[in-house]
Formats: sequence, C-alpha cells, structure tokens
Amino acid sequence: MRQDIFTVTSNRPLGADLFRMELDGETGEIRGDGDFLNVSVPGKYLRRPISVYQARPGRATIVYKVAGDGTRRMSEWTSGTRADVLSGLGCGYDAARAGDRPLVVGGGYGAASLYGLTRALALAGRKPSVILGFNTCDEAVVLEDFIGLIDLGASVRIVTRDGSAGARGLVTDLIGPEDPSRFSCLYACGPMPMLRALAEKTAALQGQFSLEARMGCGFGACMGCSIQTTRGAVRVCKEGPVFDKGEILWTQV
Repeated sequence: MRQDIFTVTSNRPLGADLFRMELDGETGEIRGDGDFLNVSVPGKYLRRPISVYQARPGRATIVYKVAGDGTRRMSEWTSGTRADVLSGLGCGYDAARAGDRPLVVGGGYGAASLYGLTRALALAGRKPSVILGFNTCDEAVVLEDFIGLIDLGASVRIVTRDGSAGARGLVTDLIGPEDPSRFSCLYACGPMPMLRALAEKTAALQGQFSLEARMGCGFGACMGCSIQTTRGAVRVCKEGPVFDKGEILWTQV
C-alpha cells in the first residue's frame, strides 16, 4: 500500500451522474487492470474506493458515479485540487489466464474496471470479445473507448435494458448455450445479480470476477467487506476485488 498526493488535472462530467477524473502523481503501484484507488474526501471519515480506468506513468484515470455526498464533493473538484490517494491495494485481473479467446463482460459503470485489461489483451493480440450492458444509452459513457479497441482486434457488443442502444435485454441474453465452449476465459465486473447470473450461464468457463462492495478501510483492517468463498471468509479490498469465479459462494453473497 502506498499513500501519495495526486493533483487533479481534469474532472469532467460524462452524463448519467458519471465523471472522468485525471490524476497526476506517483503511479508505480497502479497497474490499471482491475486495481482501485482509495480516495480521501475532506470532511469524510471513510475514503472512496474507485476502480482505475486507465494508468500510465505519472497519470491515473478514474471513472466514478456520484452515489452520495462523498462522490458529489469529488465531482466538484477542479484542476489543481490535491487528492490524498492510497494505491497498491488488493489484486487485479490476471491477464496471463486469458488464452486466445477471452470474453470480457461489463455491467453499468463496473465496465470501467475492465477497460485497462481489455486494452492490454487487445494489444497482446488476444482479440477479446466484449459485451457491455447498461440500463439506458445515457449510461454507456465508456462505450466510445471500447469501440476504439476494435482496430486492435477486439469485438464489442452492447445491450441495454430499455433497448435505447444495441440489443434490448441483459448481458446474459447475448451469451448462447454454445458460447462458454467457444471462449478461453471470462473476465467480468458489474452488479452482483449480473455476476451471479453470468456465473450460472458460464459454469464450465474459467475466469475472474471483480466484485463491487462497500468498503470501510480499503486495506483489510476492518473486515467490513468480507464475503464467503470456498477458502473461507475473505476481504474484497484485500484478497479481491478480483476473485476466481469458481470460488465465490453465491448462496452466501
């Protein structure tokens, strides 16, 4: 774990209460493939855990949703604001497991945690197949970046609950009975009901899921984000947020 002061260089609204923030600082502990930052908000006791959207030397990008007073205050930060950030937390996706035909599934703003991984897989010639699901087209704010990966060999499909973009329905509706055998690995992040349904539909396919959970400390001290797995109780912030899809005990999540 590393604590640093980052400087906000950009913080712009994307629509649907989503914001994209660029932070300049020491990124040596940030991989950008499922990692998260724990951001301190002045006046708030608990930090806000935010998935890393993209990381490169000296700069980290996060995409976050205004879901309460803390993230609302973050949305008001302007260029030059100094942010106290913890990095080097938890564990991210293991790209070495991808194989030749990885499937990447993102739901809602959980899709943001998958962009860095998908880009890395595409650059490595793995040709990831991407399915992104949203409630409405207004929430599909990361879609343009994912579509940009098509030139690198990725394929991208989108589904919305209301049919305002792509197919109408859920991400699982775009996965046929034969699909699990077509892919080499599954990476996913999104709401827990989506991940549970995805695990059931792809039972024979190995992979990793990134879980969204409320965190207290963010570095494993408080046990507030614990879940039950085949190896016992584990902490989403410490042993996760990325887990092997086969170890999650869905009946106890």
